[in-house]
Amino acid sequence: MILVVVCLLLSGCGGGQPAAPASPAPRPAAGDHRLTLDVGGKQRTYLVHAPPGWTGDRTVPLVVGLHFYPGSGERLRDMIGMDAKADEHGFLVAYPDGVSGGFNALICCGAEDDVAFLKALTDRMIAEWRVDPDRVYAAGISNGADMSFRAAVEATGVFAAIGAVSGGFGGPRVEAADYAPKRPVSVVTIIGALDQYYDVFRAGIRKWRERLDCEPGKTPPSGGVERTSARCADGSDVEVYVVTEMGHSWPGAKTGQMALPDAPIVATDVLWDFFAAHPRRL
Repeated sequence: MILVVVCLLLSGCGGGQPAAPASPAPRPAAGDHRLTLDVGGKQRTYLVHAPPGWTGDRTVPLVVGLHFYPGSGERLRDMIGMDAKADEHGFLVAYPDGVSGGFNALICCGAEDDVAFLKALTDRMIAEWRVDPDRVYAAGISNGADMSFRAAVEATGVFAAIGAVSGGFGGPRVEAADYAPKRPVSVVTIIGALDQYYDVFRAGIRKWRERLDCEPGKTPPSGGVERTSARCADGSDVEVYVVTEMGHSWPGAKTGQMALPDAPIVATDVLWDFFAAHPRRL
């Protein structure tokens, strides 16, 4: 009898090759989880952080953190402090890993279908982790910021808003006149006036606003930060922060190779406040 049961579990004995066992689905729970996901026949990895006391009894927002190049989800997590923000406000954070340390974004750094990866990851979080599909956000820096812009355009209907730090909307792909979101995606971006790519980032956000017919209004500079807000024709918002004395960094981060601890703003706070105010617009 035991042999029969084993054979049934393995989908037959001696009759062809048994199917490879599927990885058991992780049981959602509070804490940190290292997970895998099959995308196009390749195992992709990511981290998930759920705040203490989270039980999955209600839907919650999700922030997807996209790392710099070369980097990993864990290195981004350690730098930006988004887990503490999640613990305070009760949302989930996922940190996908790019292949060979990078994402196939607008300019570099890879050849994988990372748009498909982000779609599959968010689908799984919605189905298994009680994520609210109207409150899914992407937050990235450098290569990850570029990836957030690509996902905003190509992962239609997935992200309600993106937060791009020290990255932008540039490269050959964006030269196509119709390369723009098909559904509203709000944007908050933080760039440094001393960044070597500053002109590229400014040109990219100008192109974004033109494509979406946004009307920007500037506020007076304050404490080394210039802020511009715009409402677009599709109802989305665009906020741009320019930090005068900043290069290619994540302002307010305490540790990590791109940290700028003494910046006049804290990017993690700015991004979450923007996300919280911008659920998906239908």
